[in-house]
Amino acid sequence: MITTGWTVCEAVPMNSSEPTPGEFRDRLQTDRPHSARVWNYLLGGKDNYPVDSAVGEAILATFPEFVAVARLQRQFLARAVRFLVRDAGIRQFLDIGTGLPTADNTHELAQRLAPESRIVYVDNDPLVLRHAEALLTSSREGACAYVDADVRDPERILAEAAETLDFTRPVALTMLGIMGQISDADRPAELVSTLLAGLPAGSYLALSDGTNTNEALTKAVEGYNGQSANTYHLRSPQEIASYFAGLDLVEPGVVPTSSWRPEGEDTGTDAPHVSVAGIALKK
Repeated sequence: MITTGWTVCEAVPMNSSEPTPGEFRDRLQTDRPHSARVWNYLLGGKDNYPVDSAVGEAILATFPEFVAVARLQRQFLARAVRFLVRDAGIRQFLDIGTGLPTADNTHELAQRLAPESRIVYVDNDPLVLRHAEALLTSSREGACAYVDADVRDPERILAEAAETLDFTRPVALTMLGIMGQISDADRPAELVSTLLAGLPAGSYLALSDGTNTNEALTKAVEGYNGQSANTYHLRSPQEIASYFAGLDLVEPGVVPTSSWRPEGEDTGTDAPHVSVAGIALKK
C-alpha cells in the first residue's frame, strides 16, 4: 500500500539468500499456532490460520478479558511513542517483536509527530516479514526498515539496524510483549542489557510484558504453550522491572500497563492488571 508522500518500508538486506517458496512455507509452520498470528486474531485481524484462531478461542474461553488486555498494550505503545517523540525528542526507534502490521504502528505514530523519524522493525516470522514489506510505509523525510532476526541474537540486530539508524544519536528501544517469549535459559535480562549497550547515552527503553499474577491468564498461557512452537513465559512484576536495571525510570516507573500515563482514552479499566510497563533513560 503506497500513498502520496510515503515510501515502502524495506527489508534490510541479509547475508543469506532469499528463502525459496518451499523454505518460506516450512518457516510458516501453519500446523502450529504462532504468537504473532494468534495476537492478530485476538485483535480482530485476518492474517492468521485456523490453528491460530482455534488457539485464540481457547484462550478467550479461559481468559475472556484477553482482548481488552491486548488493546491495553496497543494503547501503551501509542502513549510511549508520543512521549518519546514529543517530550524526549527521540527520532529513532528500534522496535523488536514487531508482530503483524495493524493500525497505528510505531513508524506511523512517530512520523505523524516527526516525519523525519527513522524506524527499524525486528521480527523473525516469515509471514510478518512479507506483510511488513507490503504494508509498512514510511514518510519520505524519514526511513522505515525491517530486520529478519531473533531477539536472541542482539549483536546481529544491532549490526543490521545500523544500516538505517545512526547509533551516535539516541534511539528508543521498544520491546512490547517480546521478553515473555524468551525462556530463563536464554537469559532475557542479559539480552536487554546487550541491546542497550549498543545504544548511546540519551537512548530509552520502553518495555511491557505479561505477569504471572492472574490465575486465569496463567492457565490460558499454559494451554497455549502446550500447542505452540514458541512458548510464552509469564514473570513477576519484579522480574520484569529488573530489565530496567541501571537506567533512570521515567515517572511513574514500572506500573500496570493501563496506569502508565493514561491520556483519557479507553484504558480498559475493566481488564485485570496482568501486565506491567515502563520507560527508562540510559545516561
